Amino acid sequence: MTMQRITIDHRKSGSLRHPEKANRPDNPIQRKPDWIRVRAPNSPVYQETRKLMRDNRLVTVCEEAACPNIGECWSQRHATMMIMGEICTRACSFCNVTTGMPKALDMDEPQRVAEAVAKLGLRHVVITSVDRDDLADGGALHFAQTIARVREASPETTIEILTPDFLRKPGALEVVVKARPDVFNHNIETVPRLYPSIRPGARYFQSVRLLDDVKALDASIFTKSGLMLGLGEEKMEVAQVMDDFRIADVDFITMGQYLQPTPKHAAVAKFVPPDEFEEFARMARAKGFLQVSSSPLTRSSYHADSDFAALREARQNRLKQDALSPERQ
Repeated sequence: MTMQRITIDHRKSGSLRHPEKANRPDNPIQRKPDWIRVRAPNSPVYQETRKLMRDNRLVTVCEEAACPNIGECWSQRHATMMIMGEICTRACSFCNVTTGMPKALDMDEPQRVAEAVAKLGLRHVVITSVDRDDLADGGALHFAQTIARVREASPETTIEILTPDFLRKPGALEVVVKARPDVFNHNIETVPRLYPSIRPGARYFQSVRLLDDVKALDASIFTKSGLMLGLGEEKMEVAQVMDDFRIADVDFITMGQYLQPTPKHAAVAKFVPPDEFEEFARMARAKGFLQVSSSPLTRSSYHADSDFAALREARQNRLKQDALSPERQ
């Protein structure tokens, strides 16, 4: 049996962005509460950032994932580059990225990303990707090459990567870690109980182990992971995920509200109010994370620049405290 290659131009009106979800029953999209409303993007700097992405033929997760913060971030020239194309080999029920058979890697892409970072004058850049289960290394070498090109073009820019899980790709993680990003982010997304329906192509404990392995390979790299809330998780399940993160020595946890992209995606079980997000933030800080970001509009890359500065300062303070601890005397 041969696998049909699916090429989708979802920018054209009327195209089917999620063919694998076409036969699913519709989940009506609920009206968003006032605390999730954002302004439509229209600033001149937003348009400049958009033009730069187009001119460099770059894909951004800001657009592909329909991020609600795109107006704010792009108006500050902050954009999260999405490498290895815009078609993902997985079909997570929460994600707005197109599913299908991706095209071959664009070997000039790492250089174009580096040029865009330099033109934007970024102090901190976030680079992510679609899942590329079709590649022998899951795209690990392409990540490493992109990191290297950005380092050459913008030596002062700190680099954060948001990676897939490299499931069943032996040696892939080592390639990426060897490139020494400043922050290695891999999102758990939801609690283990919901994986079969929300993230069926992934394995919860594989993702936790990936984060643990990053620290084992290079303890100097900050690790980060995030959860979407509002999918039907229970409070104690979120607390257990936090504990799993801390066992894996994850430094930074993000928590934000899940927003349903289309009627074919997973339904929102609950719009979590801001005070509950703050409660989760207090819980996470008590468990010892260096950095916590928890609010309805929090996303992996939201405020990544300022968050990295705070993360680095928190580590320095933690090291000073440890040095003064009586147990160290």
